[in-house]
Amino acid sequence: MEEFQRIILVHYHEIGLKGRNRGVFEKRLQKNLEALLGAYPVVTIHRISGRLLVFLREGTTLEVANQCTDAILGVPGVARASCGFKCDLDIEVMGRAACIALAEAEPFSTFKVSARRNHTVFPIDSMQMNRDIGEVLCERFPEKRVQMKGQDVTVGVEAVEGTAYVYARSVRGIGGLPVGSSGKVVCLLSSGIDSPVATWRMARRGAVPIGVHFSGRPQTSDASEYLVDDIAHVLERTGCIGRVYVVPFGDYQREISLSCPPSLRVILYRRLMFRVAEELARREGAGALVTGESLGQVASQTLDNIRATNDAVELPVLRPLIGSDKLEIIEAAQELGTFEISSMDAPDCCTLFMPRNPETHAKLEAVREAEAAFPVEEWVTALADAAEPHDYACPAYKPPSKCRR
Repeated sequence: MEEFQRIILVHYHEIGLKGRNRGVFEKRLQKNLEALLGAYPVVTIHRISGRLLVFLREGTTLEVANQCTDAILGVPGVARASCGFKCDLDIEVMGRAACIALAEAEPFSTFKVSARRNHTVFPIDSMQMNRDIGEVLCERFPEKRVQMKGQDVTVGVEAVEGTAYVYARSVRGIGGLPVGSSGKVVCLLSSGIDSPVATWRMARRGAVPIGVHFSGRPQTSDASEYLVDDIAHVLERTGCIGRVYVVPFGDYQREISLSCPPSLRVILYRRLMFRVAEELARREGAGALVTGESLGQVASQTLDNIRATNDAVELPVLRPLIGSDKLEIIEAAQELGTFEISSMDAPDCCTLFMPRNPETHAKLEAVREAEAAFPVEEWVTALADAAEPHDYACPAYKPPSKCRR
């Protein structure tokens, strides 16, 4: 049986809609894939007409090729990945490659051929390629039948820039934009269910997420910090987080709880968190803050309370989950792979010094008056300086220069 070089065609959709700067997005996705696929036998990655082409080392098994394909699917910017073979632009050779690709797709009962050519220099058009290669496959697999809709397997054949690419496994990716194409954002990252999903969604829109975790330490244990580290390791598999700052916040919460009206504690906690996150964003050169808030989900997430916390900062605060309900967020966390981690019980600053009856409709004037009793600016600087950075594998992330401080 003739051997062909294994390849993975990486298709994208949203990048293809870009105008003259489309190449910038393509290069960013290429660099992300080159860095993230270091554990796989990748020879090189090339840009070809409207897609990226991953060449795998000679002798790569089907199992390893499929594992590499699965790793690609979760990378933001990838709309689809197709695992198959490169071969000469010759209909007989393409037919032999198609037979190998379809044989590797067993078990199946029905199939069809979907051929396309990107350049008309190849004399055989797409319809004729479908017929010719379909005929070869019918002879090779007489017990299988052709089915144009609802088929078990689709054999893809693409004639691109003087070469053919043939595959029988093509899987949908997560789409979006490549991480690093939309600037930096600072995400308030807890060990809960919501904020990891919000962080991932911002990465999928091309942002480089930088997490800020407010730990209840030293008033609580540091258990939540280990969970956040586990969450960050899930996100870094696809390059979706560059750094996490851990901020020991417990003593400051205690100071607030001793002096402010109990009903306003949560608002003042969050205003201080937002201010610290904004200061870290300034040092990182980030353009926005991100939270996992969903409208009306808890007391701090009413419109009045959201307004009261937004008032503390100048940067825009993005809330990608604002219209999602809890079941939708849980489902997204399960798909992301963070749900089980977030379901583990760990004390953190969110449950520390909580009042019995938190305010749900805070008045901005009352909040500002209560906050004026504390040396907020001094606290913000102290907390930002005390923040402990932890870096993760994100090809698009660059640490800030010291001059930003």
